[in-house]
Amino acid sequence: MFELGRQQRLTVVKEVEFGVYLGDEKERVLLPKKQVPAGTKRGDELEVFIYRDSADRLIATINTPKLTLGEVALLRVSDVTKIGAFLDWGLEKELLLPFKEQTKKVMPGEDCLAALYIDKSGRLCATMKLYHYLRYDSPYQKDDTVTGRIYEISGNFGVFVAVDDRYSALIPKNQMFGEKSFRVGDVITARVNEVKADGKLDLSVRQKAYLQMDKDAERLMEMIESSGGELPFSDKADPEVIRRETGMSKNEFKRAVGRLYRERRIEINEKSIRKIE
Repeated sequence: MFELGRQQRLTVVKEVEFGVYLGDEKERVLLPKKQVPAGTKRGDELEVFIYRDSADRLIATINTPKLTLGEVALLRVSDVTKIGAFLDWGLEKELLLPFKEQTKKVMPGEDCLAALYIDKSGRLCATMKLYHYLRYDSPYQKDDTVTGRIYEISGNFGVFVAVDDRYSALIPKNQMFGEKSFRVGDVITARVNEVKADGKLDLSVRQKAYLQMDKDAERLMEMIESSGGELPFSDKADPEVIRRETGMSKNEFKRAVGRLYRERRIEINEKSIRKIE
């Protein structure tokens, strides 16, 4: 009958000195006296949220939490202890974010995007692993500009992003060139590169090639100048060398080199690229 972690309407079945009991003759949950609205009597229906108190007993509250079961919300970290972090979710008992559910180490005072779930012990807990909690019905289309929050980074897949803190998105690994400073919790602006058949979004932080080329060319020129006017490799270098040294794919690097060469700002040698004075 009682839905842990959700708002629900329950009937007052008994009045006691320390509050009222809600439910029916078989199942009851206490709404403490300080929570009972004035004038409440047996038979009234109240909108309440069900969770567990500090003694792990089911308890009702008329307060509305910032997060309910299966939802995602931005919550403030209030404390970090030996068992995990505690989040302020608008209720008297704070919400535990176990260490194993953190995608980065969180600190008191910072905000983190979290979902609510029921653990194996039947307790409500928070998780920063949001992949299965985000929605797939975003209104965005290919080439739209979106804002999202990074919630997880995978060496195999890329950077997982919650667009508008609610929609599922990914910056694939092959779109991460030149972006070495991605961090969980960062809010980024990106372009929708593809809308998958299931509604998930593939993002890119780079612009379309013809627009990105100008930025890459200027960035490459700055690298050449900061290296004394010469890069010790050319566009014939191994793609991994180019990626490591410039943060660009080989095709992006070649386009930037081509732009600078056509503008007669560089000369290309077999094993180097030199600035033309």
